[in-house]
Formats: sequence, C-alpha cells, structure tokens
Amino acid sequence: SIGLFSVFDADIIKNTDVYTGGFSAEYGGRISSIMDLKTKDGNKKNVQGKFSSNTFGSKLLIEGPLKKGGGTTFLFSGKTSYLNKTSELIYNFPMPYSYTDLYGKMTFNADNGSKANIFGFNFQDQVNYQGVSDLEWKSEGVGSEFILIPGNSPVLIEGNVAYSKYHIT
Repeated sequence: SIGLFSVFDADIIKNTDVYTGGFSAEYGGRISSIMDLKTKDGNKKNVQGKFSSNTFGSKLLIEGPLKKGGGTTFLFSGKTSYLNKTSELIYNFPMPYSYTDLYGKMTFNADNGSKANIFGFNFQDQVNYQGVSDLEWKSEGVGSEFILIPGNSPVLIEGNVAYSKYHIT
C-alpha cells in the first residue's frame, strides 16, 4: 500500500523462492516470474504471540500447540491499518488508504513424518479518493497441503487443494 506497508507478513513466512523465466505446468506454464511463499507452522512447544502498533496500524500474531505434547499446531496473523484515520490528525494530510489482512493455519503432524495443514486468508484493501473514486479489493481463500508417508514404503504422497477468490469494486 503506497510503499508504506508490506503485502506479506514477514512473521509468518518460512521461506520464499523467486523464479524468473518460463515455467512448467506446476506453476501454470507462466512466462514472467513467480514468488513461491511457504508459511511456517505454529510453535510446537509453547503458545506465544506478538503485538505491535504504530501510527499507521497494528499487527497481532498468535501461535502454538492445540494441546501440550500434541502434534497439532495453530498460527493466526492479523494486521490492520488506521492511517486513513490518524494521518490528518498527526500529519495534517489525509491519507485515503486502509487494509485488513487475516491469515490462519492449522498443522497436523503424525509420528511417522506425515503432515497435513489447512489454511485460510481474507485480505481487504481500500482507497477512497473523496469526490473521485472509492475502490475496494478483496481476496479470500482456503486450502490444504499434505505429505503422506505410508509405513514400510519408499513412496511419498504429496498434494494440495486450494480455492481463492478476488473481487474489486
């Protein structure tokens, strides 16, 4: 958003790969560039969180195991801006931008190394140029990834299912 905020919440990113050039069917046969972002799993040992706030917005991250010693973790991240409300008061200049981003993930780990996760997101961005235009972008989705390791087998079964929707008004 106007270079003040990152599109990505760095606190939930595990790793990022950027590819340029032509791509295989795995990435839809694209010919420009692709950013492959992987989010981290929740903390397996302790529930922990992080909160930050400034004149532009606030951010909250909560993660941890669903129960002690269990193989299921959760991660929730939410961030919102209030620059459109504070900018005129603090900077004497109205900034018409706002956003609210929510992301959640649950990870299920088995003793044999098998793993599955489900995730969901809802991102909303808005700009209101008074008397000119009022634009709002919404992006939402859900998905699941899994890796299955059958016992006594050299086979690894991996897959994912995802749905997303983008809308602008």
